Amino acid sequence: QLQLVESGGGLVQPGGSLRLSCAASGFTLDYYAIGWFRQAPGKEREGVSCISSGGSTNYADSVKGRFTISRDNAKNTVYLQMNSLKPEDTAVYYCAGQKRLYGSSCQNAGVMDYWGKGTLVTVSS
Repeated sequence: QLQLVESGGGLVQPGGSLRLSCAASGFTLDYYAIGWFRQAPGKEREGVSCISSGGSTNYADSVKGRFTISRDNAKNTVYLQMNSLKPEDTAVYYCAGQKRLYGSSCQNAGVMDYWGKGTLVTVSS
């Protein structure tokens, strides 16, 4: 069974850091694009960052310079390092995957086939 499982969420103060993990089971991530998406209460889901099947990375303007996405194929895991967190980063963060997706297409949630259940990030003092 193909699964993506997020972890690493929690409560952090403004200016703090968290690292989210997206672990795959039942398949290898080698040829997959992985995207991170988030949904805050009362708001629509939005793309945060993604790494394409070719390894190129994309970021939403709101997180550029603060978030970094990376992939560790040996651990079958994609990470999202989040620094300088702001209260507006508070949301449930989801990872999603699709095979053989290149360039900036991985920013489109509509093309992702596999989704995790999400992990909650709360940025508050």
